[in-house]
Amino acid sequence: MTMKPDKKGLTGDDLLVIAGPCVIETEDIVLETAQRLRDICRGLQLPFIFKSSYDKANRTSVKSFRGPGIDRGLRILEAVRDKLSVPVLTDVHSPSEAIRAAEVVDIIQIPALLCRQTDLIIAASETGKGVNIKKGQFLSPWDVENVIDKFTSTGNTNLMITERGTSFGYNNLVVDFRAFPVMRSFGYPVIFDVTHSLQLPGGQGTCSGGQRGFAEPLARAAVAAGVDGLFMEVHPDPDRAPCDGPNMIPLKEMEGLLGRLRELFRVTKGL
Repeated sequence: MTMKPDKKGLTGDDLLVIAGPCVIETEDIVLETAQRLRDICRGLQLPFIFKSSYDKANRTSVKSFRGPGIDRGLRILEAVRDKLSVPVLTDVHSPSEAIRAAEVVDIIQIPALLCRQTDLIIAASETGKGVNIKKGQFLSPWDVENVIDKFTSTGNTNLMITERGTSFGYNNLVVDFRAFPVMRSFGYPVIFDVTHSLQLPGGQGTCSGGQRGFAEPLARAAVAAGVDGLFMEVHPDPDRAPCDGPNMIPLKEMEGLLGRLRELFRVTKGL
């Protein structure tokens, strides 16, 4: 997939798909999922970025599965990029991780709960890579402009902003669809994180719950509201995944779902 400069930031020619398992479990699962998603997106002529995390540092419990760590995780992501010829994205949690990840990945992602960490934002920007910053669950859409100002202070404008729901009382999130036009007015592509918006944070006591059955209606609403792309966590067998299973989309459902969303996107954009 070719990413090209827009008015500012990064964009593609059609609905951008960022998808993959929540966390790296094994190289086989990662490669299987990435290849299937690549083939689906190629068939639908949709730009695709593969996403998975080498470390899920923000877990509900100290006993929660976090992933293989940065060394093995980056080696697996490099294998995806090289064997399948797809761009890859992963989370970073500190300035030093941003520098290391930039040696391997195409897009660096700053997690929602770190979206105000100035040193991390500056370090990610200074790599010169494309960066996806997730809007914090605690942040208003107009406050994103301050995040953008931090990022672009280095001269890097290769930026995407992702909405992933806003805290709504205890153990719940809500998506305010007014946020999409507000954030797009800042001149950068806006992505909707479908699956994390369906989380019930800490909803199962020692782990988060989720409501994947609402994935399609929320994705449809976001596409109709004008987003530039969708972020989805996908797994061959979500009910057996070590984290985020309740909100991940089964791999077998992705072709039909993306086909329907592509048609809606093209109608909305007049393509």
